[in-house]
Amino acid sequence: MGTKLFVNLPVKDLNKSKEFFSKLGFTFNPQFTDKNAACMVISEENYAMLLVEPFFKTFTKKEIVNAKNSTEVLVALSAESKAKVDEMIDKALAAGGKEPREPQDHGFMYGRSIEDLDGHIWEIFWMDPNAIKQS
Repeated sequence: MGTKLFVNLPVKDLNKSKEFFSKLGFTFNPQFTDKNAACMVISEENYAMLLVEPFFKTFTKKEIVNAKNSTEVLVALSAESKAKVDEMIDKALAAGGKEPREPQDHGFMYGRSIEDLDGHIWEIFWMDPNAIKQS
Protein backbone atom coordinates (compact mmCIF):
# COMPACT_ATOMS: atom_id res chain seq x y z
CA MET A 1 0.00 0.00 0.00
CA GLY A 2 1.33 3.43 -0.95
CA THR A 3 1.39 6.39 1.39
CA LYS A 4 -2.02 7.88 1.94
CA LEU A 5 -2.74 11.32 3.35
CA PHE A 6 -5.39 11.84 6.04
CA VAL A 7 -5.96 15.47 7.03
CA ASN A 8 -7.85 15.64 10.33
CA LEU A 9 -10.06 18.71 10.79
CA PRO A 10 -12.26 19.62 13.75
CA VAL A 11 -15.86 20.50 12.91
CA LYS A 12 -18.68 21.84 15.04
CA ASP A 13 -21.56 20.10 13.24
CA LEU A 14 -20.65 16.90 11.43
CA ASN A 15 -23.92 16.60 9.52
CA LYS A 16 -23.71 20.18 8.21
CA SER A 17 -20.08 19.65 7.21
CA LYS A 18 -20.94 16.42 5.38
CA GLU A 19 -23.79 18.19 3.59
CA PHE A 20 -21.49 21.09 2.62
CA PHE A 21 -18.77 18.87 1.17
CA SER A 22 -21.30 16.58 -0.53
CA LYS A 23 -22.54 19.62 -2.45
CA LEU A 24 -18.97 20.07 -3.71
CA GLY A 25 -19.04 16.52 -5.08
CA PHE A 26 -17.11 14.71 -2.35
CA THR A 27 -18.22 11.32 -1.03
CA PHE A 28 -17.69 9.68 2.35
CA ASN A 29 -16.38 6.23 3.18
CA PRO A 30 -19.09 4.71 5.40
CA GLN A 31 -16.59 2.24 6.88
CA PHE A 32 -14.86 5.14 8.65
CA THR A 33 -17.86 7.38 9.26
CA ASP A 34 -19.97 7.48 12.41
CA LYS A 35 -21.42 10.06 14.82
CA ASN A 36 -17.93 11.35 15.71
CA ALA A 37 -16.14 11.31 12.37
CA ALA A 38 -16.62 11.26 8.63
CA CYS A 39 -13.99 10.08 6.17
CA MET A 40 -14.23 12.39 3.15
CA VAL A 41 -12.74 10.87 0.03
CA ILE A 42 -10.67 13.44 -1.87
CA SER A 43 -8.95 10.89 -4.10
CA GLU A 44 -7.79 7.30 -3.98
CA GLU A 45 -4.80 8.34 -1.87
CA ASN A 46 -6.10 11.44 -0.03
CA TYR A 47 -8.77 11.86 2.62
CA ALA A 48 -10.03 14.43 5.08
CA MET A 49 -11.24 13.16 8.40
CA LEU A 50 -13.92 15.52 9.70
CA LEU A 51 -13.99 15.05 13.47
CA VAL A 52 -16.48 16.57 15.88
CA GLU A 53 -14.55 18.80 18.28
CA PRO A 54 -14.92 16.64 21.44
CA PHE A 55 -13.60 13.61 19.52
CA PHE A 56 -10.83 15.68 17.87
CA LYS A 57 -9.69 16.74 21.37
CA THR A 58 -8.96 13.09 22.25
CA PHE A 59 -6.02 13.21 19.79
CA THR A 60 -4.23 16.27 21.18
CA LYS A 61 -3.60 18.10 24.43
CA LYS A 62 -3.40 21.41 22.56
CA GLU A 63 -6.34 23.75 22.18
CA ILE A 64 -8.28 23.63 18.95
CA VAL A 65 -7.66 26.69 16.81
CA ASN A 66 -10.78 28.67 15.97
CA ALA A 67 -10.31 28.60 12.19
CA LYS A 68 -12.75 31.49 11.78
CA ASN A 69 -10.27 33.74 13.64
CA SER A 70 -6.88 32.12 13.01
CA THR A 71 -5.28 30.02 10.31
CA GLU A 72 -3.27 26.95 11.17
CA VAL A 73 -3.27 25.22 7.80
CA LEU A 74 -4.20 25.81 4.16
CA VAL A 75 -5.42 22.68 2.41
CA ALA A 76 -4.63 22.87 -1.31
CA LEU A 77 -6.36 20.72 -3.90
CA SER A 78 -5.54 20.66 -7.58
CA ALA A 79 -8.21 20.86 -10.28
CA GLU A 80 -8.19 19.78 -13.93
CA SER A 81 -8.71 23.27 -15.33
CA LYS A 82 -9.46 26.90 -14.50
CA ALA A 83 -13.11 26.15 -15.20
CA LYS A 84 -13.07 23.31 -12.64
CA VAL A 85 -11.56 25.67 -10.04
CA ASP A 86 -14.40 28.13 -10.61
CA GLU A 87 -16.99 25.33 -10.60
CA MET A 88 -15.88 24.01 -7.22
CA ILE A 89 -15.66 27.48 -5.65
CA ASP A 90 -19.10 28.40 -7.01
CA LYS A 91 -20.55 25.21 -5.50
CA ALA A 92 -18.87 25.98 -2.19
CA LEU A 93 -20.24 29.53 -2.16
CA ALA A 94 -23.75 28.24 -2.93
CA ALA A 95 -23.39 25.73 -0.07
CA GLY A 96 -22.55 28.46 2.47
CA GLY A 97 -18.78 28.83 2.13
CA LYS A 98 -16.99 32.18 2.00
CA GLU A 99 -14.32 33.34 -0.42
CA PRO A 100 -11.62 35.00 1.74
CA ARG A 101 -9.62 36.61 -1.07
CA GLU A 102 -9.65 37.49 -4.73
CA PRO A 103 -8.79 34.84 -7.35
CA GLN A 104 -5.08 34.59 -8.14
CA ASP A 105 -4.25 34.28 -11.85
CA HIS A 106 -0.56 33.96 -12.71
CA GLY A 107 -1.14 32.70 -16.25
CA PHE A 108 0.48 29.29 -15.70
CA MET A 109 -1.36 28.88 -12.38
CA TYR A 110 -4.85 29.90 -11.29
CA GLY A 111 -6.32 29.55 -7.85
CA ARG A 112 -9.16 30.54 -5.60
CA SER A 113 -9.83 29.99 -1.91
CA ILE A 114 -12.88 28.96 0.05
CA GLU A 115 -13.59 28.88 3.77
CA ASP A 116 -15.74 25.93 4.78
CA LEU A 117 -18.44 26.18 7.45
CA ASP A 118 -15.83 25.93 10.24
CA GLY A 119 -13.47 28.47 8.68
CA HIS A 120 -10.90 25.99 7.33
CA ILE A 121 -9.35 27.39 4.15
CA TRP A 122 -9.26 25.22 1.04
CA GLU A 123 -7.07 26.43 -1.84
CA ILE A 124 -8.35 25.12 -5.18
CA PHE A 125 -5.83 25.59 -7.96
CA TRP A 126 -4.96 24.66 -11.53
CA MET A 127 -1.43 24.63 -12.88
CA ASP A 128 -0.54 24.36 -16.56
CA PRO A 129 1.28 21.02 -16.86
CA ASN A 130 3.49 22.53 -19.59
CA ALA A 131 4.80 25.06 -17.07
CA ILE A 132 6.31 22.31 -14.91
CA LYS A 133 9.90 21.71 -16.00
CA GLN A 134 10.87 18.11 -16.58
CA SER A 135 14.14 17.12 -14.95
